[in-house]
Amino acid sequence: MVRIVVVDDEQLVRSGLRMILESADDIDVVGEGADGAEAVRLARELHPDVVLLDIRMPGIDGLAATGELAALPQPPKVVLLTTFDLDEYVHRALRAGAVGFLLKDTPPRDLVAAMRTIDEGNAMLAPSVTKRMLRQFAASVSDTATASACRLDVLSERERAVLTAVAAGMSNAETGRELGMREATVKAHVSRILAKLELSNRVQAAILAHDAGWV
Repeated sequence: MVRIVVVDDEQLVRSGLRMILESADDIDVVGEGADGAEAVRLARELHPDVVLLDIRMPGIDGLAATGELAALPQPPKVVLLTTFDLDEYVHRALRAGAVGFLLKDTPPRDLVAAMRTIDEGNAMLAPSVTKRMLRQFAASVSDTATASACRLDVLSERERAVLTAVAAGMSNAETGRELGMREATVKAHVSRILAKLELSNRVQAAILAHDAGWV
């Protein structure tokens, strides 16, 4: 069962999201909040698997809350939901620790599927965001690539192969098939990669690999 906290300053939006998500037998909305402060409080109290929150809210907004949620002893997976498909939001959200960025016009079936995908440890970005980010990474300056490559020097050859697959968007299962490894072994490698690079999730690791020009 995927346990989710929904946070949006509009009651109607929260109710709609709850109805969509709980239409799936394997999803349970365990709490609702109206701003970033409530998102952090609910995450501390309820220990959800996923926090789905709006970016633009009064008080502590979604971006600020993402950083606080990522710093919790048991951080949930954070997915930001917004009407605004803006690069500034996307980059700040992912670097703060979010593992997903979806638009509010996401079809209900896709929203439910995204929650399952994220709960399994994978990232999920709106298709328009993914395409644009890949173009931007391809055009990144060489200084950024050099600095990122230096950070990745601490990885072993096998860890580099796993990170390259992760940065290419492969799931743990797909990475295992690609590299001839068990899925559990891939998960162990990913955990070691995050520890070595002092990162909180695989999305941040993928961004670093993209910055280094690995993908």
